[in-house]
Amino acid sequence: MTARKGKVVVAMSGGVDSSVAACLLLEQGYEVVGLFMRTGVEAPEHDTACPASEAASSRQFRGCCSAADADDARTVAGGLGIPFYALNFKEHFDEIIDHFVAEYVRGRTPNPCILCNDQLKFGRLAEYGRAAEADFIATGHYARIVDRDGRARLCRGVDRAKDQSYVLFGLDRGILPRVILPIGEMTKEQVRDYACKHGLPIFDKPESQDICFVPDRDYARLIRERRPDAFHPGRIVDRSGRELGRHDGIVNFTIGQRRGLRVAMGKPVYVTAIDPTTDTVTIGPREELARSDLRASRVRWLIDPPSEAFDAEVQIRYTHKAASAVVEPIGADRVHARFREPQYAVTPGQAAVFYDGNVVLGGGWIDADTA
Repeated sequence: MTARKGKVVVAMSGGVDSSVAACLLLEQGYEVVGLFMRTGVEAPEHDTACPASEAASSRQFRGCCSAADADDARTVAGGLGIPFYALNFKEHFDEIIDHFVAEYVRGRTPNPCILCNDQLKFGRLAEYGRAAEADFIATGHYARIVDRDGRARLCRGVDRAKDQSYVLFGLDRGILPRVILPIGEMTKEQVRDYACKHGLPIFDKPESQDICFVPDRDYARLIRERRPDAFHPGRIVDRSGRELGRHDGIVNFTIGQRRGLRVAMGKPVYVTAIDPTTDTVTIGPREELARSDLRASRVRWLIDPPSEAFDAEVQIRYTHKAASAVVEPIGADRVHARFREPQYAVTPGQAAVFYDGNVVLGGGWIDADTA
């Protein structure tokens, strides 16, 4: 019999990634407990869900925390023979949704998945794990924890197309030695193949690709429901200040947006700036999106905080290819990053994450005063 390696709580979302993570850990000799976060989010009606043709599975909602997802997670846990608990995090999740709405009202573009990881999966769930006397916490993220000089470091996953280290930059580095990311060494194809061979019923379930509480991507609808007072009409202008049109609220826009501007210019134009103080949206050609630097605040370091400027690769959104830059610390939790080549759509509210090769050094939130 395989010797037990310790007790681990696994954040199980009902998807293939976290299910395979739990199965792998069980095979490796851990005492596994499955945990599911109840957030109050429910699957939409089928006519608003994503088409089933996107995956072989008949499941249409690509969420991660609905009642249907809880059922999937419970089924997998039952098949594995591990304890399973669904925890009520609705109140805490509502705070994340409120933050999302507040950021849009401020003319910023938030990334709620990062906050969910920091505050819930590696926050509240980790607290439950400690209360349950678990040695480790695990998730199905495509990232790795690697020992470097006797210290646990967060690194990119082997599957660069699925790498999720970007959304984990905000973890407290003190928790890293207790974190296990079992699928970080695998590709998505290998994960699905493993799930199929091990008889996991969710092997072909579509993966979550949208923000779970806005599966239809209609952010304005959510904001109108929670903050109807946030919609103020304003001007759409070019860089010189010339009025080109009107809008009914800055929450309908984000930096780099091209569609839905309702302004005919005879050429492609993009949102280049949003001013929440005057409710003004500035648009222009793509070259006006280029920025040579950025400032970020609320920086979290996963290494000893640097005191001098250093070279790094900086990733400014989940789908962005990290770009070479010089990062200069400004005080305890702010930085100024200067790109070696201009980057496009540097968006306030998004995260800027700093890498040394595959190693995550830290990250922060892009400020509105970005140059």
